Amino acid sequence: MIAAQLYTVRDQLQDPSRLSGVLGRLREIGYPAVEVAGLGKRTFERFGQELSRSGLLACAAHVSLERLQSDLAAAAAECKEWGCKYVVVPALPERDRSIEGYKRFAAEAGELARSLKLHGLELVYHNHAFELQRWDGQTGLEVLFNNANALRAELDTYWLQFGGANPSRWIRKLKGRVPLVHLKDMDVERGNPVMAEVGEGNLDWPDILSACDEAATEWLVVEQDECRRDPMESLAISYRNLEKLTNA
Repeated sequence: MIAAQLYTVRDQLQDPSRLSGVLGRLREIGYPAVEVAGLGKRTFERFGQELSRSGLLACAAHVSLERLQSDLAAAAAECKEWGCKYVVVPALPERDRSIEGYKRFAAEAGELARSLKLHGLELVYHNHAFELQRWDGQTGLEVLFNNANALRAELDTYWLQFGGANPSRWIRKLKGRVPLVHLKDMDVERGNPVMAEVGEGNLDWPDILSACDEAATEWLVVEQDECRRDPMESLAISYRNLEKLTNA
């Protein structure tokens, strides 16, 4: 199924009065679900109510590692209220971006996953490009997933490609452990890589989507950290293109 990452429209989610309109517009575009991230402090309390009114599902929520370490029960309660199944660590703190840090988090992930399982939730990690740095021939991402059996992945197509990895290969590599994949394309502008709507750049979408199918990925989550047009328009373009690709 297809979901929209709310981080894409984070600037529109700071004012509580706009929350209903943002969710309603996503539903109009065709999205059946969202992934929760980027909510403003004032919109946070109203989110559950507005989500229910919109008819959208919440497939997952991004929750910082610090929050899980300090207040896991409260974070889990929020995710349960929204109907999420997956709790996603969006990134490791910079201090932990070393081989020792990945090994340390891999050990901690087992305990966090067990605690979340008591609430009916699963622990997921979302990558950027920094996890593709190598130590003794092994990337941080490999260190992490080779040492954390209970951890599941939300692989990001853009950041894998940006870091020099093949998105499809990584999705297949973690077959059965990738319930969510972040879909965003990579275009080139004046010789530099830029984020683009799905189908508007150079990534091999037929192969990526085939890999997702082989890996039993449940959610194709459309996200753009940075957009070259109105973010809602970008989400609409990605949805239309993705519908064509998945129905081809």
